[in-house]
Amino acid sequence: MNTINRSRRNFIKNTSTLALGSTLPISLVELAFADSSQNFTFAYISDSHIQQIKGTYFVRNWDRGLIRAVADTNLLTPKPDFVMFGGDLAQLGSPAELDHGAEILSALKHDVKYVMGEHDYYLDLGAYWEKLFGPQYYSFDHKGVHFIVLNSIRTYDDWTYKRWPTNEQRMLEMAGLDNPNGSPFMVGEEQRKWLKEDLAKVAKTTPVVVFSHSPLQKIYKGWNFWTEDAEQIQALLKPFNKVSVIYGHVHQIQYNQIGNISFNSVMATAWPWPYPASYAQAEQYLPKLTVPMNRADPFFERDATGWQFINMADGNVDLNFTLYDNTDRIVRFSKIDKTPVDTQYQAEDARIPPQTHY
Repeated sequence: MNTINRSRRNFIKNTSTLALGSTLPISLVELAFADSSQNFTFAYISDSHIQQIKGTYFVRNWDRGLIRAVADTNLLTPKPDFVMFGGDLAQLGSPAELDHGAEILSALKHDVKYVMGEHDYYLDLGAYWEKLFGPQYYSFDHKGVHFIVLNSIRTYDDWTYKRWPTNEQRMLEMAGLDNPNGSPFMVGEEQRKWLKEDLAKVAKTTPVVVFSHSPLQKIYKGWNFWTEDAEQIQALLKPFNKVSVIYGHVHQIQYNQIGNISFNSVMATAWPWPYPASYAQAEQYLPKLTVPMNRADPFFERDATGWQFINMADGNVDLNFTLYDNTDRIVRFSKIDKTPVDTQYQAEDARIPPQTHY
């Protein structure tokens, strides 16, 4: 408890915002404006990967992560105006998994909005998801901010419709994050046309926040930390003064700045990526990791999970990560460099040699 209190005091000191009663798997975002009556918060939960074993039995680890996030969100002070779920509710997109995840999320005492992930989509191309949660992409306005939700995990029609003998095989192929049989994600022409028309109605001075599942940038194609038409989406957002893209999918702390667009990831409730070799308690249910990668802290298997606070007081995104049982980390937008900067970034000559054992 002392660690939590100290971390929250640090957050108040470093960002000059309210102390927010968040806990491990969720992110609370505060949008602050000169007119304090417009200030508001929203909570972000993502990547629960609910997986059915058989019948009413589901992988307990992933269940508990989402249940914990929902319970903690209901205790947040101040109460968020809404909750965003960032995608990959299910692992293999089955109605049983989506129903089970929806049942857990139904305990939220807030207005809930949804982003679709690839694990929710590729079994039936989102048909059951739409019955539960509504359209795959949409926009809404809230207290002076224009919010856009995109389905950023579509891919080429040939891969989607012509390559696989069954829908189940298609789902399994796309579920393998570093599977060479996968295909790059994209927003696609249909949504780009819709996005252009949607943004045409918005003043260029209006803050714009885009929720996507994939990053809307090109980070690493082998893991599909990649959006094939990212540059085209960025071009549509370029005319606006301040744009923030908030995404899940990567199960990591990430940040970037491209022109006027700030990119920030949120963390998962299921597992950090790449997951540790010590995850033997659910090894048979995890996707096979074929690309080796060391953890940031090899002796702490959840080194990329914790509290994430996002302050948007001046339209730029500052992030304060209160990492569970680990060193706090701050990513703050630098007005001098005009890019997010990790204030505790380790120079190469100061880094601990990477470990490969646990």
